[in-house]
Amino acid sequence: MSVVEKVAKEKTEANVVSNVVVRFAGDSGDGMQLTGNNFTEATAIYGNDLATFPDFPAEIRAPAGATFGVSAFQIYFGSEDVTTAGDEVDVLVAMNPAALITNLGDLVNGGLIVVDNGSFTEKNLVRAGYKGNPLEDSSLDAYRLISIDIGKQVLEAVKPFGLSHKFALRCKNMWTLGLVMWLFDRSRESTIDGLKAKFAHKPEIADANVAALNAGHAYGETAELPTGVEVYKVPKADVLPGLYRNTTGSEALAYGLLAGGQLARLPLMFASYPITPASSLLHTLSGQKQFDVITFQAEDEIAAACAAIGASFAGSLGVTSSSGPGISLKGEAISLACATELPLIIVNTQRGGPSTGLPTKTEQSDLNQAMFGRHADTSLPIIAASTCADCFDVAIEAVRIATKFTTPVMVLSDGYIANASEPWHVPNFVDYESFPVEFADDPENFTPANRDPETLARIWAKPGTPGLEHRIGGIEKSFETGDISYDPENHQKMTDVRKAKIDGIVNHIPEQEVSLGDGTGKLAVVGWGSTYGAIHQAVKRCRAEGLDVSHIHVRYMWPIPSNFEDLLRGFDQVLVPEMNMGQFVEVIRSKFLIDAQRLNKVSGQPFKIREVEEAIKALLEAS
Repeated sequence: MSVVEKVAKEKTEANVVSNVVVRFAGDSGDGMQLTGNNFTEATAIYGNDLATFPDFPAEIRAPAGATFGVSAFQIYFGSEDVTTAGDEVDVLVAMNPAALITNLGDLVNGGLIVVDNGSFTEKNLVRAGYKGNPLEDSSLDAYRLISIDIGKQVLEAVKPFGLSHKFALRCKNMWTLGLVMWLFDRSRESTIDGLKAKFAHKPEIADANVAALNAGHAYGETAELPTGVEVYKVPKADVLPGLYRNTTGSEALAYGLLAGGQLARLPLMFASYPITPASSLLHTLSGQKQFDVITFQAEDEIAAACAAIGASFAGSLGVTSSSGPGISLKGEAISLACATELPLIIVNTQRGGPSTGLPTKTEQSDLNQAMFGRHADTSLPIIAASTCADCFDVAIEAVRIATKFTTPVMVLSDGYIANASEPWHVPNFVDYESFPVEFADDPENFTPANRDPETLARIWAKPGTPGLEHRIGGIEKSFETGDISYDPENHQKMTDVRKAKIDGIVNHIPEQEVSLGDGTGKLAVVGWGSTYGAIHQAVKRCRAEGLDVSHIHVRYMWPIPSNFEDLLRGFDQVLVPEMNMGQFVEVIRSKFLIDAQRLNKVSGQPFKIREVEEAIKALLEAS
């Protein structure tokens, strides 16, 4: 090997990193979400494992330069197992002072900052809270800095297309994307194809954005950038062969509902009312009518839930979705579905609360609402999704349980899962076992109160079937005939039967397994929902250091798997990280009398790996 080849090889190896966290941040009108999505698509095509975290304000258009109007998109990608959007940021792209001041605290020492210095005007600096210009003092000396007047660069790049000054500057995000794509050796092909498709009827806009993208990439290739700023190589991840697609939790949940309908051989009727962050489910399903789904945007939450119940009564599978405030409004209708014992899927994409709260942020605070948020003794099965890809199987399982036991089923997602994305290994649909619904068709001895002796599920009869005409409603019904009954003993029996039906579901779900680690030991970290990624990585790191810790992640929140108590009693201590004030901890303590410890976070942001890791080490050191 020649000296030149040896130097080139060493230089190339010096730039190889196993994983990177990049965050794009700017005003809500700067196109940071679009930039992040395009970079994510290019990264997925390249072959890295990844996870994303879109973090945007609730305001439709916050005042330009305001710190509360900063929109950010974070992506963690690498050659190893990626289950979260990352903790500390390695590369921060800040389009204005507000984006820099609100995100700088997450950047690692020595991290790279890319800033649009043209936006660092006196007005924007004051609005962001700076007393001086951080690009000109020593406050950023701990980082590597690429300071560029991106606006000037963009105006020059798109000059041939005759755009107005305002429209030309809208290409700044594509110029910045081109630079970051150069930095990480990403292909621009998918982005270029997407721009041409999106602006097919406005080719001058498409061409201008493509020109800006290419100009940003060329700048990285030709400019004399600061020492240490070179192309980084992130090797492809070693993943199972097969078909992959990048998916958000909402998309995977929508496809899972469609798949569940096909496996049950039922048409779907999805009825909802727009609410952040649940609306994307309606958007996705409305474009999939070829899978025998009807979508209905109702005038309010109550109407949506009642329409879905009506669809189930008529022989379709009713599905409705919302977030916490909307689930509250649906409460009476959900109780009606429990009383009539009709299959119904209720999706709760949780957000920060109470009330309007933090509509674009994430939380896990609706578990108590899901378990106890109805009048009387009205329990229903609850299933929680843990990752974006997991939403697909969770939706199918919800359909299976709802149709097998003729009951409403609550599916818990949250804003993090709904908006984030990850590569999904698309399964082979033929591998899924179908569970076709069998409607009643024999009029002999028929009453709407007839039940399956094994599952206690009420018989499901289409109301127009000859000889099976019937009525059901919310008033208590006779156990024998289904007619209205005010008899005290009958009400006791009906309450007992409805409870026994839900409790009996435990015999038709898998036992709880350990997600990572041993089945017994010093410490079990128990999670549910979107805490999966942070817990998994924290436990993985601690076990690599020789610590005796395991990860247990719960999908079936109610009824809880039959072996769950025995599994927890095999550990000296139990830690439950939750994005609430300790709701599942209280269930564990009250139901099993196990002194589970809580790790709570209610900031609208998901757990960082280090937060769980530090809690694990603190508990083990204290024991």
